[in-house]
Amino acid sequence: MIDLLFLRRSDLGALDRKIRVLVPLLAVLLLNGCSTYYGQLLDGQVQLLRAREPVSQVIADPSRDAKLRAQLRQSQAARDFASSHLHLPDNRSYRLYADVHRKSVVWNVFATREFSLDPQTHCFPIAGCVAYRGYYSLGGARGEAALQKQAGMDVYIGGVDAYSTLGWFDDPIINTMMDRGDERLATLIFHELAHQRFYVKDDSEFNESYATFVEQEGTRQWRAYQGLPPANVDQSRQVHQFTQLVLDTRERLKAVYAQPLTPEAMRVAKQREFERMRADYRQLRDSQWNGDKRYDAWMYSPMNNAKLLPFGLYDQWVPSFAALFRQVGGDWPRFFSEVERLGKLPTDERKAALIHLAGL
Repeated sequence: MIDLLFLRRSDLGALDRKIRVLVPLLAVLLLNGCSTYYGQLLDGQVQLLRAREPVSQVIADPSRDAKLRAQLRQSQAARDFASSHLHLPDNRSYRLYADVHRKSVVWNVFATREFSLDPQTHCFPIAGCVAYRGYYSLGGARGEAALQKQAGMDVYIGGVDAYSTLGWFDDPIINTMMDRGDERLATLIFHELAHQRFYVKDDSEFNESYATFVEQEGTRQWRAYQGLPPANVDQSRQVHQFTQLVLDTRERLKAVYAQPLTPEAMRVAKQREFERMRADYRQLRDSQWNGDKRYDAWMYSPMNNAKLLPFGLYDQWVPSFAALFRQVGGDWPRFFSEVERLGKLPTDERKAALIHLAGL
């Protein structure tokens, strides 16, 4: 458990003054029996803050890795573009760099009941309710997953490259964001800054779909700004087809779980749908994707309800936000104003508005 007394006496200003709020908040949570989980959250965030250093300092240091310096130099051009062209927050976020010496900054644990696609939600003082629990160590995530499995839940662990503290801290570029090339790094910056621009408590589907649209449209504009051709249409179509394949499977499973079947019959029907998904995937891969096997590892590893959850969270309402962007003529300030208006609606009205925008 993290030492709260040490935090009070340490130079908190060097981290961020807002940690003064988190420490007493954590103390309250500890008194309510949540010490292990919330302790690792605070410990992980503090370690990340302490690892930060200015990007400009890394770039200027000839002793640092040349590839890293080149990537960070390019990242700052994308960071400038995010504020000047996409009207995303202009602050110190992603002007800093942190190496956490691991492949993911956080591992999210998703869980559902055996015959349900409704995620087990967890509520937090700042972020509201989300459909996962985050851990700063893979061991911690695996421990939580084991407990959920013992309780009969379907469980999936997903590594995370980056996350937003919603403006509470100056979020850094993390080494976990660097492995997928310059463009992927730019898209992550756009996505996470979108969360800082606007966020609705207790609505993961809205937040992630909105940020994913900003990421996608921002990347399209970023490529045009650099004089690059549009992204590979075939690759974009492949991503869309794979996502739709998973979403179609979710819908069929929902129909299965609504039937009055015995648990044994339900399990058989559940596995039948997973096998159908794999068969449809092979058809797509071999007939339309020229045998591209990039999704094989995901598709042929153990399958359950929880593994399908992130797809619905991140892109369910992307077509709605794309339609909204077209309605305002591609004007970013007007778009964000409309997003804020939608976010302030009661949940049922907000969902109805998104359905209407998508033309569903």
